[in-house]
Parts: sequence; structure tokens; C-alpha cells
Amino acid sequence: MKLIFLGPPGAGKGTLAVKAVDILGIPHISTGAIFRQAIAAGSPLGLKVKAIIDAGKLVDDETTIELVRERLARDDAQKGYILDGFPRTIPQAETLAAFSAVDKVVNFDIPDSAVLERLGGRRVCRKCGYNFHTVFDKPAKEGTCDHCGGEVYTRDDDRPEAIQKRLEVYRAQTAPLIDFYRQKGLLLDVDARPAVDRVTENFKRSLGL
Repeated sequence: MKLIFLGPPGAGKGTLAVKAVDILGIPHISTGAIFRQAIAAGSPLGLKVKAIIDAGKLVDDETTIELVRERLARDDAQKGYILDGFPRTIPQAETLAAFSAVDKVVNFDIPDSAVLERLGGRRVCRKCGYNFHTVFDKPAKEGTCDHCGGEVYTRDDDRPEAIQKRLEVYRAQTAPLIDFYRQKGLLLDVDARPAVDRVTENFKRSLGL
């Protein structure tokens, strides 16, 4: 099964993708991971991506598409995949359709207010990277990681003004894909507000599993 996951930051796409890999037996492919792997491999495209990122720029569509095309050609993706973070725009979606036809597009539906609560409450251990939350998963001692004793802090990306900006970018650039895929009859809406186990069950049900 070939799937695309759509949804704003904080919708829980990555969390569900981990579970979906076990359920469906297909790889979770994110553009961030593709970039990191290409850079680590030192391939020509990887060196190009490194130069772009080192310059503080966004990786262009042509390079991103070529990396995705290469990744989907690997053996482990022949039975299916979960694409996360690509496509981000309608031109990218149209190009993807030319070399790989997806079966379903899962839209993680969640209001901005819930995203602000989730991400705004996130706290991260500076040492081990463990994620806490001021509402759902507090450290036993405020400001100190339960696992390694490191400092627990708020990332710049998780401050309200940064979250709002990320949501604005998503709504402007990526949200039009929802209508694009809905018109093609490929879209499945999944309520992303409940706890992860409930979202997982909704996801399975939407795919008829």
C-alpha cells in the first residue's frame, strides 16, 4: 500500500507512522531522513543537498523530487511506503504521480488550537532528547529529565509565535493538497485530536483493516 501522510506540525504523523510501519510492513519515508541519508552517503545529490542546507537555503523541488524518486526505487519500497513531508505542494504531487501512483492520502485533521496546545506544551531534554509535556507527560522534577538528569527546556520552534508561523506556512503551501487529493477520491480524513491509540484505531478502520 502506497500512502501519503498530510497534516500540520503537531498532528502526530510521525508517531502514527511508527505504528503504521508495524501494521502494514512498509517503510516510513520522510524527506528529512532522505536528506540526512543522502548527505551521510556522500552521493552527488547528497553533496548538493549538504551545500544547499549549509547555505541556509531550502532544498529545491528538482533535487527533492530526484531524491524521493531514488528512495522509492529501492527494494523495501516496492510493496508500498508511507511518504511524510512530501509532496508539500501541488506541483510536487503532480510530479510524484508521474512516477509512483499512491493508493490513499491520509489527512490528519486537527484544529490549530489543539496544535498550539500540543507543541506549546512540549519540553525537550537538552541531553538525551526525550520529549515531555506540561500537560500530558510532566517530568517528576520541573526542568529536570527523569531519564538522564539533563536540563528540560522549550525549543525555539515550540514557542507560540514560531508555532503560529509554521501553521501559516502549512496552511498556505501544503493544505491545498487536501482539496487536490479529495477531488481525486484518494483522501481519507482521520481525526488526530484523540490519544494515539484511538487515532491508530481510526487509521486502521479508515483503511478497512
